[in-house]
Amino acid sequence: MKQATSLVVGLAFALIASYSARAQVTLDVTKITCNQFVTYKITNPQYIAVWLSGYYHGKRGSTTVDTQALLANAKKAQEYCLKNPEILLMTAVEKILGD
Repeated sequence: MKQATSLVVGLAFALIASYSARAQVTLDVTKITCNQFVTYKITNPQYIAVWLSGYYHGKRGSTTVDTQALLANAKKAQEYCLKNPEILLMTAVEKILGD
């Protein structure tokens, strides 16, 4: 009985550890290329656009979000990136929207 309990506890721990390992994915946004952005190689481009919006708003000290501008800027970034796939995404965003 003691072995069975140990086995169940060990399996439960292994499952929890493997789930945690998969959930902890980090990403250096400064290394995302335009190609990766527009071809969904990282994730949905809208998720990245939302993160970038928060990042740049935070740099400016702004706590407001204009959802229409967010969508328009995401579209501008996608259009620019389609024409310039080798450029880093953050460089493209800075060229489109300024610092």
